[in-house]
Amino acid sequence: MGNTRISNGEGKSRSELRQNVVSGDWVVIATGRAKRPHDFLTKRGTRFSQEKRTCPFEKSISNRILIFSKSRIKKRDWWVQVVPNKFPAFGRGVCAVFSHRGPYQETGGVGFHEVIITRDHLRSIGEMNDEEVELIVRAYQERYIALKDDPCVEYISIFHNHGRLAGASISHPHSQIIAIPVISPDIRRSVEGSRRYFHEHKKCVHCVMIRYERAAKKRIIYENDRFVVFAPYASKSAFETRIFPKFHSARFEDMAERDRRLFAHAFRIAMGKIFRGLRDPDYNFFLHTAPVRSLTDIDHYHWHFEILPKTAIWAGFEIGTGIEISVISPEAAAKFLRGIKV
Repeated sequence: MGNTRISNGEGKSRSELRQNVVSGDWVVIATGRAKRPHDFLTKRGTRFSQEKRTCPFEKSISNRILIFSKSRIKKRDWWVQVVPNKFPAFGRGVCAVFSHRGPYQETGGVGFHEVIITRDHLRSIGEMNDEEVELIVRAYQERYIALKDDPCVEYISIFHNHGRLAGASISHPHSQIIAIPVISPDIRRSVEGSRRYFHEHKKCVHCVMIRYERAAKKRIIYENDRFVVFAPYASKSAFETRIFPKFHSARFEDMAERDRRLFAHAFRIAMGKIFRGLRDPDYNFFLHTAPVRSLTDIDHYHWHFEILPKTAIWAGFEIGTGIEISVISPEAAAKFLRGIKV
């Protein structure tokens, strides 16, 4: 049998490849799969919730590192507390040396692993008010500042897992902060891509993107005087959302108190739109900021938060190539989230 051609229009590609200008990663925007925003509303796993009486975060914790209370309640009734992780991935100790074992390199897992817990057993950030979210962000920032001067620490990761599909093993809302003695390849590529663009164009690549997105408007979800929320042009997954300061800043820890309040408001709006619009999906969010030390001329970088709702599972193509497929365009996702009232 001879070669057979697909008939006109049948099987025609309705997808496009988009490249992340910073990392160089490619993504596929496969709108030909005809997904609409509402198609994602039932794609999450069943929400699990532990009973309060068995929740480890409801018990009295004696070794608190930090505690914040809301202004209208008594100090003993905390809203945010930070505690050491009971099962840390990294532990305190003498700064480990790097050694080689044949062709391989290794070092000890020296660092810090802490948990940031909110008082309410059920409410996620998308259901909180501005004051509550600002206290969480303040805890992030103060613990970051406290950990960054440790000589063993090269990078500090702040992240949050919500739901089983996002890796949460405890349903009570909490974030984590891990300080590690290395800079991960993902962070290094982000920093190096930012540096490369700055050396070629004498501009911050993130500032260029922010100006472009604000002018184009079609991927903007929300903005206030100091922060902008948008769906990235090369979104890795459906409804990926990022929050950037409009002003240039390489380091999260440098954020002023006034800006922290405005960031908390933008953060709450973004999380509220995702919570209501996608009906409480599983998600991860995390901070990308300049490494603590060891990299030179870091001022070209621009810190930000990334929010990734779990709308799909990696399959063979994604695992084998590292190229992710999103079945809804960031333009459609942003339009949908813009329309959600919070």
